[in-house]
Amino acid sequence: MTLKDTLIGLLIIIIWGINFVVIVWGLDKIPPLLMGAGRFILIAAIGSLFVKRPDIPWRWLALYGLTLGFGQFALLFSAMAMGMPAGLASLVLQSQGIFTLIFAALLLKEVIKPVQVFAMLIAGFGLYVIGSAQQATLMTGIGFGLTLAAAMCWGLGNIVNRSISERGFKANIGLVVWSSWVPPIPFLLMSYWFEGSEVISASVLNFSLSAFAALCYLSFAASLVGYSLWSYLLQRYPASQVAPLTLGVPVVGLTAAAFFLDESINWQQGLGIAIVLIGLLINAMGAQLWQTLARSWSAKPGITKN
Repeated sequence: MTLKDTLIGLLIIIIWGINFVVIVWGLDKIPPLLMGAGRFILIAAIGSLFVKRPDIPWRWLALYGLTLGFGQFALLFSAMAMGMPAGLASLVLQSQGIFTLIFAALLLKEVIKPVQVFAMLIAGFGLYVIGSAQQATLMTGIGFGLTLAAAMCWGLGNIVNRSISERGFKANIGLVVWSSWVPPIPFLLMSYWFEGSEVISASVLNFSLSAFAALCYLSFAASLVGYSLWSYLLQRYPASQVAPLTLGVPVVGLTAAAFFLDESINWQQGLGIAIVLIGLLINAMGAQLWQTLARSWSAKPGITKN
C-alpha cells in the first residue's frame, strides 16, 4: 500500500476500535434497540441524499439490512447493555471471519482449506478460554453469547454481500446506505415490544447532546466514513491484503476501553485474546503464507516435483 492508503487503513482501525467505547456512552442515554433504530435512520436519511441508490433489487437490500444491519447490531447493542465489556466485544465480534467461512461452506458450497480449519479450531478454543472466565470478571454469560450471535449475523451479512457481488451488482457504500432503510422497522418494533413505550418516550424527551453525538459517531464516522474508506481500499487492493486490517480493531478497542472506561482483563481473558488473535491471523494470512513457503521450497536446488 502507498503511505496515504496505509494511513487510511490506520484511520479505519481507529474509528472502528473507538466505536465500541462510543456504544457504551450511547447506551448510558438510550436503550439498545432504540439506539439501533436511531443509528440506521440517520445513515439512511442523510446518506441517501448524497449516495445514489445502487442497482440492487430491494429483496437483496432487505436481506443485507436484516442480517448485517439489524441482526448484528441488535444483538451487539443488547449484549453490551447486558454486561459485555466494550474491549472484549471488539475482539469477540471479529469471530465473524470464522463464521463467514462456515456459512460460505454450508450455503455457497465453498471449500474450506485445512489451514482454515486449523485457524477455526484455534480461534474457537480462544473464545472458550474467554467465555469460561466470565465468573471472574464483569463479563456476563448472556453478553458473551449475544456477541457471538452478533458475529454470526455479520458472517451471514458477508454471505449476502458475496451473493450480491456474484450476481453482478456492486456491493459498495450504496449498499450500506440504502439497506439502512430496512433495519429501523424491526428495531422500532422490537424496541416497543421489549423496551416499552414509557422507556421510548423518556429517551426521546430527555434526548441530550451527548446522546446525539454518540448517534452521529455511530452513523457517520463508523458507518459512512468507515465503510466508504473500506470500499476505497477494497477497490485498489486485493481483499487478502485489506481484510487482515480488521485484526487491529480489537487492539484499538481493548486499548480505548481501558483508557476511557477503565476496563481491565484478567490473565485468563488475556490468554484467550492472544489465542483468538493467533487464530484470526492464521485465517487471514495462513493460506497465503503456506503457498509462499511451498513455492519457495519447490524452487530450492535439488527439489523436484514427481
